[in-house]
Parts: sequence; structure tokens; C-alpha cells
Amino acid sequence: MQRLILAALLASLWTPSLQAGDWCYQSQFSCDHQCKAPDQWNQANGDCGGNYQSPINIVTKKTVKDERLTAFQFHNYQQLFRGTIKNNGHSVQVDVPHLSIISGGGLTSSYKAVQFHLHWGKDGGPGSEHTIDGEQYPMELHIVHMKHHYTDLATALADPEGVAVLGFFYQHSNNRNQKYEPIVTALSSIKATNGNSSLPSISLAQLIPPEKNLTSFYRYKGSLTTPKCTESVVWTLFESPVPLSADQLRAFSQLKFHDGRPMVGTFRPVQPLNGRQVFHSGATRILTSSAILVAAVAAAVGLCQPN
Repeated sequence: MQRLILAALLASLWTPSLQAGDWCYQSQFSCDHQCKAPDQWNQANGDCGGNYQSPINIVTKKTVKDERLTAFQFHNYQQLFRGTIKNNGHSVQVDVPHLSIISGGGLTSSYKAVQFHLHWGKDGGPGSEHTIDGEQYPMELHIVHMKHHYTDLATALADPEGVAVLGFFYQHSNNRNQKYEPIVTALSSIKATNGNSSLPSISLAQLIPPEKNLTSFYRYKGSLTTPKCTESVVWTLFESPVPLSADQLRAFSQLKFHDGRPMVGTFRPVQPLNGRQVFHSGATRILTSSAILVAAVAAAVGLCQPN
């Protein structure tokens, strides 16, 4: 009898403490913190086990050109605002005034910006959520928008296409990106969960590549990449990356999860496509084809030149 009691006691000590909202990234899971890692997110919220989940791996040769994916119009993206940057325990997030609006780009409505946040790896290592042909970038920016007529994100998420997220990848640069200095500098003030700090005036435009470089992108129907994993997101992923120096990328790994561990690996693994089609705007392939044509013409001309 004593052995049974002892066994039951030991079992209770090793039983994971899985509260409904206690989800985490794989980097947080350990014997002494047995939270719901990504493969258990469907226990945190059933929608996380849906058929249209994000992120995904985009296999470029399997994407389909869509002529409707015209250039985006970015309204008031240059507008300066003073925001607050916050460590929300899973990422860093900045809420933005509902002044910046996107339209075009094949969207069926205009959408206004609500907030932006980031996902990263460890010390500048692989950390993007989406991957391109299996390549994982160091970090990924999500600018979250909702349809212009909604007043809150919860209501927008009830609409199958109520939310549009613009995703941007980062790449290593030998030089610091001065436009990101206000954000990188603020990180040292928000290392602990729920830490927040006021930002100097910034704009959404300074966080992304120049508009002329944003004609090449991918489009698919997906979900939020954290619980509740709601499948109400029109995803746009731009090919043109944002440059950051190694020091700037490493600065994000100095943040802490709520238990004091380094906030690293803040990405969900890629999810099955389940028959979904990924579309592309065609710009990259046009440019690539043009480059090949120019090279072929140059080679032909070269062959015709006298020795």
C-alpha cells in the first residue's frame, strides 16, 4: 500500500501542469516547465488543429502566378506616431493608431494597421516562421491589419478574411540599420515580461523595404500563428528582405520569457498545406526571365564579335 501511495505521489510530481492558456514555444519546454508546446497547441485551442494553419513552407516552383496580385497601395505608412513597445511574454509588440491603410495587392477590401510584432531565433540564427524553399530567415515581421470597417481585432477575426498580415523577412547585414535603432535601443528596457517602453516617433514605412521593392510577394489563406490560431488571415509575404546587423538581431535574444529564460526560438513550426494553393505576384519570375534573356542576348552578341 505504501508503495502505491509513493508511486502516486511521484506520478503527481511529474504530471505536466497544462493550463488551458499555458501555451509556449518549443524553446520554453523543459522538465520543470511542461507547458503546451506547438505540437499540443490544439489542446490550448481546437482551432490550432485546423486545416488552414500558418506558417507554411513556400515551395516557389509550386506557386501559381495570379494576375490579380497587383502592387499594394500604402496609405499613411509614412505617418509618424509615438507608440509603446511591450514584451508580452511571447514576443515584442507595438500597437499602432488605425491610420495606416493598405489596399490593392489583390485584396478584396482595404485594411487598417492594428499592431506589429516579430518572431526570431537565437542570437541571429534561424527564426522566421515562414520558410521559402525550406530556408528559414533570422527573423520575421508581422504587420497585422483588419478590414477598415471593424473597430477591434476580435470582431475582425470572426470574418473569414477579416485580417490581413504583411510578413517581411530579415537578413544579416554588415551595417546597422539606423531606421531600427529606436526599437533595438528600447529592447534593453523591456527585458522582463510585461515590460514596456515609449518609443520615439516612428513610422511603419521605416520598418519595411522601399515601396518600389514590394511588388514581388506570395499570397495564401491561413491563420494566426499563435493560439487561438484563428483561420481568418489573408497572408502576404514579401520577397525583399529587411537588413539588420548581427548585433541588432542578437539584441532580441536578450529579452526574457515570464520564467526568466531567454526569449529565443519564438516561431511556430511550419504547418501542412492541406491542399491550399500559394500564389505569387509574378514580379520575381519576370525579372529572372529578363535577366536570363539579357544574358542570352549578351552571349549571342559575344559569339558574333570578331576575335
